[in-house]
Amino acid sequence: MAKEKKKNQARQIGKTALQEKKPLIDPKLKSRIETIVFLVVLLFFFILNNTRKEPERGPYPPFYNKSVQSTNQ
Repeated sequence: MAKEKKKNQARQIGKTALQEKKPLIDPKLKSRIETIVFLVVLLFFFILNNTRKEPERGPYPPFYNKSVQSTNQ
């Protein structure tokens, strides 16, 4: 009798449909938003880096000759 009960039971592994998770934001739109945010941050740091008024100070490199004029003359 126990064997008959097992034969009648169908295996349900992999038979049930999984519910797909619906993303909150469309992936295409999410990618565009991430790209725009990245570019805005990049632009911010570019502007911040290039608007400093103080020249950077430091020693001259070895064998640097200060008296050489620009070659554009």
